[in-house]
Amino acid sequence: MNLQSWTLITGASEGLGVEFARIAAAEGRNLILTARSEEKMNALAQELRGDAGDVVVIPADLNDPGEAERLWQQATDGRRIDMLVNNAGLGSHGDFADGQNWIRELTSINVNITALSLLMKKAIPHMQAGGGGRIMNVASVAGFMPGPNMAVYHATKAYVLSLSEAAAEELRGTGVTVTAVCPGATATAFFDAADMHGVGLLKLSRPMSARRVAEIGWAATLRGRRVVVTGMLNKLLAFSPRISPRRVTSFVTGKIMGKGF
Repeated sequence: MNLQSWTLITGASEGLGVEFARIAAAEGRNLILTARSEEKMNALAQELRGDAGDVVVIPADLNDPGEAERLWQQATDGRRIDMLVNNAGLGSHGDFADGQNWIRELTSINVNITALSLLMKKAIPHMQAGGGGRIMNVASVAGFMPGPNMAVYHATKAYVLSLSEAAAEELRGTGVTVTAVCPGATATAFFDAADMHGVGLLKLSRPMSARRVAEIGWAATLRGRRVVVTGMLNKLLAFSPRISPRRVTSFVTGKIMGKGF
């Protein structure tokens, strides 16, 4: 049976997910949108249907590992996924020792690590059987350094970056590529959700637009690049841990990510 090719985008209700969906639709791709907010995705699907080949909405809360499994089964029912955009993610600002943050941090681990890993596990053999494909994992410049005041978030993005590079090497020459997209501060609702207003990072430079980050990440994924860091300042931040002692890196990052900068 010759199945049509589809692009699956997680976190597709706002921010980068919306921009990835708009770029994919402009290319005439068939889209599967998933996130928690069905209402927002239905509105986006209505916007995109004039350009995209077809648009399917599958609500899912990726904090629940069983939901990631269900999402994949439903998404691949009669469809071939040739591009997976693992964009869903969240974080929390505050001291690691603050027990009040734990539920939010556990959710970050479930979404940023567990769901992303499971979807990759499912996608790779599926894509190999279909002749190839592209996987984009939205990591972060945070993945290059420890992050006092956002310790769990930085750790999850370090995992995403490491996993992406390792899987990309394993898949070399197979027709399936993995790209880690590493933005810095981006103009999305992430900062509201993570309680990050007032941190020093936002005073250093203006956040890059979600559209620009999505364009850079999308182009790099189509080219099969393994890692792309968006923006010159972010490239400097990503490079600095290579030449600075880790203790110094942690100290500086803690200052930048603090609210008294």
